[in-house]
Amino acid sequence: MRTYTHIFCIALMLLLTACHSKDEMPFSMDPVTNVEALWQIIDTRYCYVEEKGVDWNAVHDIYVEKARQLPQNDQVAMFDLCAEMLNLLQDGHVNLYAPFDRSYCTSWYDTYPANYNAQLQALYLRDYRVAGSLYYCTVDHDSIGYIYYSSFSNSFSIGNLAWVFNAFKDCRGLIIDVRNNGGGDLNNAYKLAAPFFKESRTIGYWQHKTGPGHNDFSKMEELKVDASISGIKWLRPTVVLSNRRSYSATNMFINMMRYADNAIIVGGTSGGGGGMPMSYEMPCGWTVRFSSVRMYDVSKKDIEQGIEPHVLVTMQSTDKDDIIEKAIELINQE
Repeated sequence: MRTYTHIFCIALMLLLTACHSKDEMPFSMDPVTNVEALWQIIDTRYCYVEEKGVDWNAVHDIYVEKARQLPQNDQVAMFDLCAEMLNLLQDGHVNLYAPFDRSYCTSWYDTYPANYNAQLQALYLRDYRVAGSLYYCTVDHDSIGYIYYSSFSNSFSIGNLAWVFNAFKDCRGLIIDVRNNGGGDLNNAYKLAAPFFKESRTIGYWQHKTGPGHNDFSKMEELKVDASISGIKWLRPTVVLSNRRSYSATNMFINMMRYADNAIIVGGTSGGGGGMPMSYEMPCGWTVRFSSVRMYDVSKKDIEQGIEPHVLVTMQSTDKDDIIEKAIELINQE
C-alpha cells in the first residue's frame, strides 16, 4: 500500500494548493493582467521552467507587449495569445481551459514517427476478449499473449488481470501494447506493472515544488512497485510496446517496466510527461493546468522528455506491424 499512499499524498497536496490558489487574484478580463498572471503562475509554480530551455523572462516581455495590442473585449484573441505562450513549453501537461476552448500542445509528438497503425494492429488483435479495459488475445499461433491497453484512465480489476493471465497460461511470452496510450490514473500503472516483479522494488523518485524559485523543491522520495498488489506473477519474457504518444502515466509505466524481471521495451521513444499536473485559476476565471511534481527513474534522471526503448523499431511495412513482429521475434529467441 505504500505506493498508493504516496500517490494519494501527492494528489492531496496538489488539490489543497489548487483550491487555495483561486482566491489570490481579483477578477479581471484585462488581457495584460491575465498574461502577466499566467506568466507568473508558470514562472513560480511550474516544475520544468529550466528544463524546457525557454528564456521565460524574454517570453514575459514579448507577450505582455502583445497583450497590450489586444482589444479589451476579445476573449478569443486573449485565449489564443495565452495558449500560444504556453505552447512554447512544448508540454502536453500544460493546458488552458476556458468555457469555449481548451489549448493543447502537439509539438512534443507530431515531429516523431507515428509507430502505430490501428488497421495493422487489427491483423493481430483478432478474436479478442475484453477484461475491464484490457483487450487481449493470443498471437503467433497462440504461443504468445497480447494485451492492448488504450488508456490508463480506463479501469480494470485484479480479477480482470487474473482472467487475462490465466488465458495466457500456456504462452511462452507476453506483449503489452501501450502505444498511443495518453496516460490517466497512475494507480492503474502500478497495478498493471506489479505482476512482473518478483519482489517490491524502487522504480524511481518524486519531488514537488516548495517555493517560487525555479529550483525550489522538496527532497526526493522513493517510488516503489508493490509486487504483492495482485498476487499474480508473470516472469516469462515480456515486451512492452512504446511510441511517442505513450505519455504521462504510460510514460511512468514504461519506466517501471524497465526494472521488471524479464521485460524489455520495444518501439519508439515514449512521449514523456514525467510531471504530475495541478490546476490554477487565472484572474479571468479560466484554468491553467501544469506540472508541479517531478518524476525520476532509479538513477534520479528526469523522465519528462521520454524514455528510450531497449530496441528501437520504426514502422515501415504496409502489410504488417513491424513493432509487434519484432516483439514476437524477441520472445521466440528466448
